[in-house]
Amino acid sequence: MPYLTPTIIGAIAGDVIGAPYEWRRIKTTEFPLLSSRPHFTDDTVLTVAVADSILTGKDFTSVMREYGRKYPHAGYGGWFHHWLYVPDPSPYGSYGNGSAMRVSPVGFAYSTLQEVLEIAKRCAEVTHNHPEGIKGAQATAAAIFLARTGHDKEQIREYVTRTFGYDLHFTLDEIRPSYGFDETCQGTVPQAIAAFLESTDYESAVRLAVSLGGDSDTLACITGGIAAAYYKRIPEDIVQNVLSLLPEEFRDIIRRFDEKFAEKIGNGKEEGSDNA
Repeated sequence: MPYLTPTIIGAIAGDVIGAPYEWRRIKTTEFPLLSSRPHFTDDTVLTVAVADSILTGKDFTSVMREYGRKYPHAGYGGWFHHWLYVPDPSPYGSYGNGSAMRVSPVGFAYSTLQEVLEIAKRCAEVTHNHPEGIKGAQATAAAIFLARTGHDKEQIREYVTRTFGYDLHFTLDEIRPSYGFDETCQGTVPQAIAAFLESTDYESAVRLAVSLGGDSDTLACITGGIAAAYYKRIPEDIVQNVLSLLPEEFRDIIRRFDEKFAEKIGNGKEEGSDNA
């Protein structure tokens, strides 16, 4: 299937590209784009789950628990893994970057910025109800919405900085030497957005994200979602290699999500985007 106007495959491909470097951290953009043993992680599983929830109208909690239990070895954090199996799941106050890595479908699916912010909050707070967890998800989804509706990089930078208080006035070269593994939203989302802002195309965006030497799969997942929305093209070899790794039900959700929402990616601003 063509990906001239990609949606969630951007985040999923970022996860797959970054996953081999999560525990083998690197500080360079020069690395094999798809390793000899590529794999997806919980970032992909939960991105697909959120997309499924949007497509079917089922609540985020039940769908994420369904997918998490079906794919139990994808690398979930301890609190999330516990949440998957408790009889009465409740949010657990997390500000981890899990809320941001799964939210890209929200940025693609809704027609106004206000809707995106509200649904991103709902998507986050079923587990990550800490203000930083919600903010990370909203900032990621908003960046995707603005990117897909024709806003330039400076507009995206200014909106995210003004609305969420993230300082995006740094370069990756400045932070790369001292940046380390960080699973928080506040230590991941600004850096992932900065990788997008410095990029020239989809591939350079995910390479820059991985080159920070942090939580590489999640950094590249967040960056990849924004880059796909902005550049509106992912190299076909990346797409096809990543799709070949996924279960058929994941590919089906991606196809259905594209069919329903890819047309929302345009060159002009959409309704409600003037708030940026």
